[in-house]
Amino acid sequence: MPPRLKILSDADLAAARAAGDTRAEVKHWLAVLVLRAPGNSVEVRVPPYAAVQVIAGVRHTRGTPPAVVETDAETWLGLATGRTSWTEAVASGAVRASGERTDLTEHLPLSGPEVAD
Repeated sequence: MPPRLKILSDADLAAARAAGDTRAEVKHWLAVLVLRAPGNSVEVRVPPYAAVQVIAGVRHTRGTPPAVVETDAETWLGLATGRTSWTEAVASGAVRASGERTDLTEHLPLSGPEVAD
């Protein structure tokens, strides 16, 4: 896992939510995604907070990656917690996904009533 990311304890995540610390929440859920979908074939970007590489496949090392998912922080948090579905986010244009393996449906949500942390 990239050193700039870390999975927060339940208490720290709750504190970040209560404090409105979007950066900490975004990085937490990106870290969980890295743990649950290891690999280097898809770059997931949530500017300006962080970008990670996930999903097994061809490793990307330089230039613009061939497979990119990009979204804003609010949408990412909705996807990660199950408040927003992948299909809804893509259809609304809140998620831009291009390239192979960029459908993250099988990896989301990362938390919520139907997924344990």
